[in-house]
Amino acid sequence: MADRRLQVFHTVARLLSFTKAAEALHMTQPAVTFQIRQLEEHFNTRLFDRTHNRITLTEVGKRVYEYAQNIFQLYGEMENTVKEMTGDVDGILMIGASTMIAEYLLPVLLGDFKAKYPDVNIRLKVANSDEIVSMVENNIIDLGMVESPVNNKNLVVNLCRMDQLVAIVPPGHKLASREKVSAKDLISYPYISREEGSGTREVIGEYIAQAGLSADNLDIVMELGSPEAIKGAVAAGMGISILSHAAIQKDIELGTLKELKLSPILERPLSFVHQKQKFRLRAIEELLKFSTNHCEKNSKA
Repeated sequence: MADRRLQVFHTVARLLSFTKAAEALHMTQPAVTFQIRQLEEHFNTRLFDRTHNRITLTEVGKRVYEYAQNIFQLYGEMENTVKEMTGDVDGILMIGASTMIAEYLLPVLLGDFKAKYPDVNIRLKVANSDEIVSMVENNIIDLGMVESPVNNKNLVVNLCRMDQLVAIVPPGHKLASREKVSAKDLISYPYISREEGSGTREVIGEYIAQAGLSADNLDIVMELGSPEAIKGAVAAGMGISILSHAAIQKDIELGTLKELKLSPILERPLSFVHQKQKFRLRAIEELLKFSTNHCEKNSKA
C-alpha cells in the first residue's frame, strides 16, 4: 500500500547501498536509482550525498527516513490488526539458510508451514552461515537459520536443536572398520573441507584446536561448497571429511559411505536468527512460533 518511491528510499537509506537495496527489493539497480530520483524531484532536494562508491543521507534525507520508518510501522500495525481480526496469514517471507540446513532440515519444516498457511509465499536464499547472518543484519531476509554460533548481540538467536557431526570415509578405507576416531586420527589422511565462511568449517576448526592441534594440521586436498559435493568426493576415495549426521543418512543406507563417531563427541547449535524488531508482520511471527514448535518436537531426531 505504501508509496513505492518511499519503500525504495527507505531500503537504500537503511542499507546505504543501491546495490544491496536492489537485491533486497528484487529490482535492478537502475530501477532503484530512478525511484530515488523521482522522490528527490518530488521534494525538490537531494536526499543522498554521493561520493565515489559511498552514499550518505543528507539532513533532509535523515528526516525523511525517520518519517518513513514511522509510516511503515503504522502500515504494518494496521495490516496485522486487520489480519488478526480476520484470521488471515499471508504475504512474502524471505528466509535464509546454510546449505546443510536448506538441503536436509528445512524442507519438512517449510512444507508443514506451507500446508498450514498456504497464502504465505516463501523465498529461500541459500548461502554459508556468515553470509546468512550478514543478510539478517542488513534486513535482506526476515529469518535466518545457521549452523554456527552467532556473536552479534544486536540479533536475536533462538536455539533450534543441537546437531552432531561425524567423520565419513569410503567403505574400503583403512578407518572404515573403526566405530570412533579422534582429531589426531584424522590428520593422517587427505581431508576434504567446506569453504571459508562455512559454519561447519568454523566448528571443526574449533574442535581441532581443542584437541591441541591446528586446522593447518589437516591435510586439506580440496575445498567444496556443499555437503553433497563433499559426500561425492569422499565416496570416490578422494579423502575423508566431517559432516552432519543428518546429512548422510541415505548414503549410509546405500552403503556408499561409512560413518565414524568422533571422540570426544562434536556438536554444534542449529539456530534461528532475526532482528530485534519491536514490530514484525504477522506471517513472520507465525513462522517463528511454528519453527520453535517444530524444533521442540524434533529435538531428539
